[in-house]
Amino acid sequence: MKLAFIIDPILTLDPCHDTSVALMEAAQILGHEIWVTQANLLSVVDSKAWALLERVELVPVQLVEGRYLAANPWYKLSQRTLTSLETMDAVFMRTDPPVNVPYLYATYILDYIDQNKTLVINSPSGIRAANEKMYALQFTKAIPETIVSADKQFIREFVEAKGAAVLKPLGNKAGEGILFLQAGDRNFNSIVELSTLLGRVPVMVQTYLPQAKEGDKRIILLDGKPIGALNRLSSGSDFRNNMATGGTVAQSEITPREHEICTQLAETLRKDGLIFVGIDVIGGYLTEVNVTSPTGIREIDRFDNTHLGQQVIQWVEQALQGKS
Repeated sequence: MKLAFIIDPILTLDPCHDTSVALMEAAQILGHEIWVTQANLLSVVDSKAWALLERVELVPVQLVEGRYLAANPWYKLSQRTLTSLETMDAVFMRTDPPVNVPYLYATYILDYIDQNKTLVINSPSGIRAANEKMYALQFTKAIPETIVSADKQFIREFVEAKGAAVLKPLGNKAGEGILFLQAGDRNFNSIVELSTLLGRVPVMVQTYLPQAKEGDKRIILLDGKPIGALNRLSSGSDFRNNMATGGTVAQSEITPREHEICTQLAETLRKDGLIFVGIDVIGGYLTEVNVTSPTGIREIDRFDNTHLGQQVIQWVEQALQGKS
């Protein structure tokens, strides 16, 4: 197969951590051609999606005594060439959030790929539909008590009723801007005013789950089915458990309740073309659905001696065989 990955500049990726690199490595090991591009290098020509693509050859990381080691350099690129994305067998949209205007425009360009010819993971329309905070709200049996509002008084009443809550900006990533709210906090007004831009932008407010102290579990789903999980733990100086905020990771299993949550999501994810997804679960409650560039498979592979990247690429192989 020929596979294209729309990623952030490859120079900025961490081969020992980034799931995009793990997927590309897996594809190369399975004998496929890997091409890379960036969202700002996409175009529409004659009503078809094109991109400036570079062929990439990777030196796979090595797992030595529980740590990944990367070569230096760990990749080699060819010259850029303007190519129709329909010459690829599959295209992975793996640009990191935030999902801002340039990001949305990139998904509009990807709409001009004929998915009868080329598989796009994840679906451009699915990415647009699935704000990573808001998308979870439709799964009412899975989520904690949650409101979305820009109204300070409404937020205050919710926090006072619950005693404590977590405020999340709707468009951020990696734990950015997430705040702990407590009834009676003298900074409450300022916190809400800053987060809502003085009441102009809604935010998500969820009841605080004390089980967050035990970790925030990331579960990876492939075509609606869970294939691996890890637990993320705060550094101790920060209540957030995100790896990007200094949190650590630990091996974890998927509980019966978490399998039930995955089952609740599966049909909707498939309908929306969301094939490779990461969900976040705290204390048996779904808190987020990550569809843009979910990560975690490097760490899961390290803990569980798995090869999740190869599972993903093998799924693509089978899906494309089903199309032919």
